[in-house]
Amino acid sequence: MQTITLLGATGSIGVSTLDVIARHPDKYSIFALTAHSQIGKLATQCKQYNPQFAVVADQQSASRLQAILSSSDCFTEVLWGRESLCQVASDSAVDTVMAAIVGAAGLVPTLAAVAAGKKILLANKESLVMAGGLFMQAVADSGSVLLPIDSEHNAIFQCLPENYKNSGDSGVKKLLLSASGGPFRGWTAEQMAAVTPDQACSHPNWSMGRKISVDSATLMNKGLELIEACWLFAMPASAIDVVVHPQSIIHSLVQYTDGSVLAQLGNPDMRTPIAHALAWPDRVDSGVADLDLFDVAQLNFEKPDLDCFPCLAIAIEAAKVGKNAPTILNAANEVAVQAFLDQRISFMQIANVVEQALNGQQLSEPESLAAVQECDKQARLYTSAYIKRLEK
Repeated sequence: MQTITLLGATGSIGVSTLDVIARHPDKYSIFALTAHSQIGKLATQCKQYNPQFAVVADQQSASRLQAILSSSDCFTEVLWGRESLCQVASDSAVDTVMAAIVGAAGLVPTLAAVAAGKKILLANKESLVMAGGLFMQAVADSGSVLLPIDSEHNAIFQCLPENYKNSGDSGVKKLLLSASGGPFRGWTAEQMAAVTPDQACSHPNWSMGRKISVDSATLMNKGLELIEACWLFAMPASAIDVVVHPQSIIHSLVQYTDGSVLAQLGNPDMRTPIAHALAWPDRVDSGVADLDLFDVAQLNFEKPDLDCFPCLAIAIEAAKVGKNAPTILNAANEVAVQAFLDQRISFMQIANVVEQALNGQQLSEPESLAAVQECDKQARLYTSAYIKRLEK
């Protein structure tokens, strides 16, 4: 029986994780569920799964959740704040932590789980984008097991040889990171100039939160995933290509020196990589329908258009530059995406804002978590100030 803390229970990854867990009550139990603002949804989850703890952002939210649970005879203990997130991620009773908090907020509790030597199911790509070197060193020091949840990285993990260590190992030549192309594949920059937040959040294949949906629409998500892949698989950015595959059936590929290319295929449903990581090295039913290749009939591939989707080009360059460039990139992008969702900047301005932040911040090698957090803070302040100037 695996005991699980689910960081980010009310998001799309959290909901899919609970769906898989509910199919195997003999294998998995919930120790803690956490959420930021969806208190009603978290209350419903607590009543269904009876975790020992629930963690929310602040004391007011905690009081509200406690009142709901108390009236329902649910005895889950409610905690709040970042320290509590770290507590439920590192508790000795926990075997596995699903790290599904979106954005920079997921870094500290995920690192706490790593330091405690937990099995980490990593859906929070920002942890590696912001602090890849520190994060991977912490994994090595603690002996934690790190399993990727993003469908692309999970696919690569499945296609790599057993005991793979780094670039060139076992004849691995290149990683091919698949991308759906998002809702604006084939659009021109002029066509995207007037894109609305609702349009950007309407992904053709995947059901995701609004921030990640916008990242998918700009292809920044693929850039963040490329940076994540560099750290997960010890590969240089030059050995990772992005391949636009609109059907989202092939989730990623690994190219070998002998000419072989291995791919992982499946219907576009996050329960597949979640089930794979939960059960690894075994397999369990995920609830996902079998892939029908006759129904799919055709698979298409394209090169990404870096002129129309400059966010991807900016992210690739940040990966090559290294140092704290990915930290700045991630912070600026989070601020810019929120400004777009708030209709303060246009869709195409997101890339401009991120590029400005990278050009306006000093690059250095972050040597501690505190240095990463300070870089993240300064990049957010710089980006926010720049957006205010754009609004005048």
